[in-house]
Amino acid sequence: MAASLGPLVGAIDQGTSSTRFLVFNAETAELLSHHQVEIKQEFPREGWVEQDPMEILNSVYECVEKTCEKMKELNIDISNIRAIGVTNQRETTVVWDKTTGEPLYNAIVWLDLRTQSTVEHLLDKIPGRNKSFSKFKTGLPLSTYFSAVKLRWLLDNVEEIKQAVEEQRAMFGTIDSWLIWSLTGGKDGGIHCTDVTNASRTMLFNIHSLEWDPELCQFFDIPMEILPTVRSSSEIYGVMESGALTGVPISGCLGDQSAALVGQMCFKDGQAKNTYGTGCFLLCNTGQKSVFSEHGLLTTIAYKMGRNNPPFYALEGSVAIAGAVVRWLRDNLGIAQSSQEVELAAEVGTSYGCYFVPAFSGLYAPYWEPSARGIICGLTQFTNKNHIAFAALEAVCFQTREILDAMNKDCGMPLNQLQVDGGMTNNKILMQLQADILCIPVVKPSMPETTALGAAMAAGAAEGVEVWSLNPGDLTTVTCERFEPQINPEESEYRYARWKKAVMKSMGWEKSETHSKGDISVFYSLPMIFFVMTSMVMLIASKYVSGK
Repeated sequence: MAASLGPLVGAIDQGTSSTRFLVFNAETAELLSHHQVEIKQEFPREGWVEQDPMEILNSVYECVEKTCEKMKELNIDISNIRAIGVTNQRETTVVWDKTTGEPLYNAIVWLDLRTQSTVEHLLDKIPGRNKSFSKFKTGLPLSTYFSAVKLRWLLDNVEEIKQAVEEQRAMFGTIDSWLIWSLTGGKDGGIHCTDVTNASRTMLFNIHSLEWDPELCQFFDIPMEILPTVRSSSEIYGVMESGALTGVPISGCLGDQSAALVGQMCFKDGQAKNTYGTGCFLLCNTGQKSVFSEHGLLTTIAYKMGRNNPPFYALEGSVAIAGAVVRWLRDNLGIAQSSQEVELAAEVGTSYGCYFVPAFSGLYAPYWEPSARGIICGLTQFTNKNHIAFAALEAVCFQTREILDAMNKDCGMPLNQLQVDGGMTNNKILMQLQADILCIPVVKPSMPETTALGAAMAAGAAEGVEVWSLNPGDLTTVTCERFEPQINPEESEYRYARWKKAVMKSMGWEKSETHSKGDISVFYSLPMIFFVMTSMVMLIASKYVSGK
């Protein structure tokens, strides 16, 4: 007989590199079971990053079914799962056919750079080419990062999408919308919606009125009828229409960084967290007041817990490449066979003067500089792959330091510690390095699945479900591991200054418009740099050995 643990809540966590389904005990926040599937990324051209929406959807079905099987093996009754939350990679853009339920093109991933020429054309329409023209409506600069320019590119370049829009068959959404629509019935009555946190990352949404903005839709020339309905982050959207959890309501939706903020229980003004995933994202809760940055940060909606509750806002610093740099070292350079081996290589404990700026997709906060490209500098004959691996981890920490400095200036109240989460926080070398570079303690919860936990909390607290309390006094206290700074501030400042010097050298490598035919300069690509360097070393060595 299956054991009863009281009410349970599931969370779909659909990230850039993997999909997971996790089940939590609503009374204790204990993680009971989960399953994970890695997601492929496709790079059809330099700077292009795509994923297959059907692969993403099928990975969700697989994770749900496998987790339910594991729970049955653990003798846990899956009928106690009362609700499901969704959290997702943000900005990634999907357009699909509502009559067939099929995607009309691959999902364009948030990291993708193909829209730089689209951004340039849009800037020509703005007096003074002001990238911040919509800042006070959206909180965002005009950038390749956000969904509106990706959608504009699709409308301009994919004939099937143009035709579907004309025939009123097209639906647009970020990954949350695609999943919720598909899971609640798809072409047979699926719910086409999104939540305020995901909508606030499109550049089409007014973060004050909490509605799609007609003027912005007109500026981007995007038909409003293809947009999803915007809902709060915690309410019943629909129910699962197939699989082991048929009939269970989907009642929570948060973009991944907002979900992590909720999961870290940063409900008070001034509380902040940093998530280390494919990218790196530092969010600070600014309460019911939207704060606009003077130092390159974004203003975004943190969450809206229920239809009748007010929205809370956050300041965000976004770094494009964090965990992705470890994957790049593994997959592109073959420095190691696994991510764990890259981390082991970094145990050398120093970069020996080597600095790595992984600006593979330009630089995000606080620079917003699309012309930047990745560089490794400070190399000597002594430098080896271990030093480069260490420099890669150090780069993640330096990027975090840059956005934390900007946040401290904007908020006027420096953080005295940094709460962290995400897959990379399992690396103790990285966490200690982060504390050393920030000169403040880094605090990691013992249960690292805070993104999924945030989605579960939103789902379990929804009206009509109400199995999870969001009152601070009722929340389970999470035990934490602390990393205290172990180097003197002078050394930290010296290394940080050298990093900033390297960042300046990374800028201006690429033209402002992307190359449409792949005519990339030899200096553009880090892999090419390594190829040239290796070839030169081999040539010199062969001449030395042969006596020439």
